[in-house]
Amino acid sequence: MSDKKKILITGAGSGLGEGTAIGLAKLGHEVIAGVQISPQVTPLRQKAIDLNLQKNLRVEKLDLLDPYDVAYALTWDYDILLSNAGIGEAGPVFEIPVDLVRKNFETNVFAPLHLVQQFIAKLIREKRKGKVVFTSSMGGLFTPDGYGIYVSTKHALEAIAEALSSELKKYDIQVQTINPGAYLTGYNETMADNPFRWLDDSKNFTKRADMKAVFDSLLGTPQGRLDPEEMIGAMVNIVPSDKGKFRNVVPKFVEDMLKEHQEKAWDVTI
Repeated sequence: MSDKKKILITGAGSGLGEGTAIGLAKLGHEVIAGVQISPQVTPLRQKAIDLNLQKNLRVEKLDLLDPYDVAYALTWDYDILLSNAGIGEAGPVFEIPVDLVRKNFETNVFAPLHLVQQFIAKLIREKRKGKVVFTSSMGGLFTPDGYGIYVSTKHALEAIAEALSSELKKYDIQVQTINPGAYLTGYNETMADNPFRWLDDSKNFTKRADMKAVFDSLLGTPQGRLDPEEMIGAMVNIVPSDKGKFRNVVPKFVEDMLKEHQEKAWDVTI
């Protein structure tokens, strides 16, 4: 693949997705920023104009749950897909309503896989090289209390990405995961709010105050409120590269923590 890439990013209306879209466009890549809802389109287009990036940064509505949006997205020209869109449902696994679990898997696993499958088929039919990068999470590799459902979707993406990486080698299509730590984009904080829509002290075993304490212990520390510019910088380097690691955990202290956690997992008892 050439130095300048054509890249589609899903979930580019805010946070790491938006920052990565802008960063890649600044480097001269042709970027299509797919945003979930119409109100995100015009502000990001204006931001592109303000940054003089309108030639490199195209903004389109792309809700992965809208079949018309997805069909339209498959007509666009790109050779790298950064599958970044996602939502998070938190709360105790033994009490969370199962319809919320289904919703989380639909948005984070099934819908992205549907787009990825069709993108890959297009590359294979056209005999083109390409690349799929999944935004996973540090939570794709371990499970903190309160986040079991969300991180189970990321565990699923890890397995999907690993299988694809092997299956697609013969087609010269690359696959990577990016595994951010707890960066302060508002995503984790919004996810931590979600259980309080349904947690009811008169019905649930898990009390609201106890759940809040769990989230505060994870997100109220400096390690839970990292500067997203670090992660965006890493993504801008990883996504267009023709070489690199399959799994990319940032920052380094989180990678070290995950390796230690996985090593200790062999000795866990009940």
